[in-house]
Order: sequence, then structure tokens, then C-alpha cells
Amino acid sequence: MSSVGDVVNVRKVTVDRFDPTPIYRQLAELVIADIRAGKLQVRDQIPSESQMVQEHGVARDTARQAVEYLRGQGWVFTLPQRGTFVSPREQWPTSSDS
Repeated sequence: MSSVGDVVNVRKVTVDRFDPTPIYRQLAELVIADIRAGKLQVRDQIPSESQMVQEHGVARDTARQAVEYLRGQGWVFTLPQRGTFVSPREQWPTSSDS
């Protein structure tokens, strides 16, 4: 029986290795979906590269690329030695940009 935290039979959404979309983009889209759904609010810290590696079974470079993509799109900003956080809403790309 699989579980997520204390919830039984809930499958974690993760990357699809058979999808032609690059894995770093899939990872970034998971974070974007959490931002759009309100699970991650403005100024909330996103999962660290280490957390992404452990949770999704990806290489650290893949997690790093995902964060770089999110930063380049305007979804997040990074504070050295502190982490990466959700950007203010006005910095998010329009729907057609992401």
C-alpha cells in the first residue's frame, strides 16, 4: 500500500520518463502547478534541489536546470545561502509564456 505522509493510497505526482518533454521542464511544471493552485504562495520557499532529487529520483543537475528555468521565467527568485522562493505575482509570466 503506497502512502504520502499520513494519506494512504495517494500517488505522488512525479516526472514521466517516457514523456518527450525534458525532465527538468516536467519538474518545473510541477512547481508551477503548485504555485497556480495556491499550494505555494508568494515568498514561500520551493522544494530545494536536494528535495527534488530525493522525491522525484532525478539527477541534481536536472533539479538545478528546473530551478534555473523557473527563475528565467520569473516564477521564482533565489537568495544565496537561503533558498529559492516564489516571486511576486506581477513577475510571473503570462499564460502564453510558460
